[in-house]
Amino acid sequence: MIRDFDQILSDNIKGMKRSAIRELLKLTQDPEVISFAGGLPAPDTFPVEELKSVVIEVLNEKAGLALQYGATEGDTRLRELLVERYRSHGFNIDMENLIITTASQQGLDLLAKIFINRGDRVIVGLPSYLGGLSAFFSYGAKPAGICFDKDGMRPDCLEDTLQEMKKKGEKPKFIYTIPDFQNPAGVTMPDERRQDILDIAHRHDLLIIEDSPYKELRFEGKDQQSLYTMDGSGQVINLGTFSKIFVPGFRIGWVIADKKITDKFVIAKQATDLCTSPFVQMIAAKYIEKGVFDLKLKEIIFKYREKRDAMMKAFEEYMPPGVTWTRPQGGLFLFLRLPEHMDSEQLFLKAIKKKVAFVVGAAFHCDGSGKNTMRINFSFMSKEKNIEGVKRLAEVIREEL
Repeated sequence: MIRDFDQILSDNIKGMKRSAIRELLKLTQDPEVISFAGGLPAPDTFPVEELKSVVIEVLNEKAGLALQYGATEGDTRLRELLVERYRSHGFNIDMENLIITTASQQGLDLLAKIFINRGDRVIVGLPSYLGGLSAFFSYGAKPAGICFDKDGMRPDCLEDTLQEMKKKGEKPKFIYTIPDFQNPAGVTMPDERRQDILDIAHRHDLLIIEDSPYKELRFEGKDQQSLYTMDGSGQVINLGTFSKIFVPGFRIGWVIADKKITDKFVIAKQATDLCTSPFVQMIAAKYIEKGVFDLKLKEIIFKYREKRDAMMKAFEEYMPPGVTWTRPQGGLFLFLRLPEHMDSEQLFLKAIKKKVAFVVGAAFHCDGSGKNTMRINFSFMSKEKNIEGVKRLAEVIREEL
């Protein structure tokens, strides 16, 4: 190895950190561990048999196109189907407003590449999705965290933070938010809160990044409007994905934005991977055309609702006093809060010995706070293991108390 290796590294790679979640997951490989750590869909929701026939059809009908390079913007038919789907939900978009990405994580990376210079400020939640934070940090951003309540990002804290920045001559590049069943907190913004956030963004002339991987996984309650449809001015970028509502292994996501913005995404993506796999895009398009997608989505929602309910009941039965948690109306996660003096990172190592795992909450806080919190996934394990895992976790917490 050359002697001055560190000196030749870029500022970007020096700013990148290993994913706390991915590193912790290495400790959960023991098959006896009940893991609430990953953001994993349940394998029994994957439409394996349906996809077998679809794959054969694509190879029989379009092998030459499916196995070739494709357009950077994405497969035309898949984009048409997605545009049609979003229009039915009130989105005023056409093909030029939507491009395909290699999952929504690439969308976050491209977003950071397009908008962030080293030292730029961005607005995120306390807590916020670790994948978004990692993408922003890797390009040198300095996130400012906005406090949460039961309805998500607080508008008063957001306004105060922006005013303080203004006094210092700072202007953030964008506001990053996950308004539906937020990862990791599991909370959902009501329409009134969304409008407040939009009004602040308009007043301060800021982009809003609406990360929306879970919106269609609603178990109960009223569906909320998308920030994109509420805005109507091109000031919101919406990120979507099939990873949580279809299959994560396909790595298909998309960006919906004003045409000036999607054009920049195309340019940035061309320098990254040229195109997302045409083969998996054509499989996804054919699968949707067959009318199976929405039927399977209903099955997924039913299964995840049952798992959430089983976990909620177990929390109420086994958790000691002083421990609180969110009740998500959908999605994959909930957030658990320990008494202030407790540290979930120290608790994690003890929990692993009891064969149960979670993700420490501090990983989702850009300012290092949240040490007494943890993220819990309820979608991956069975109902029975969710209950047993809560028992084990409650025992660890009770011993620590």
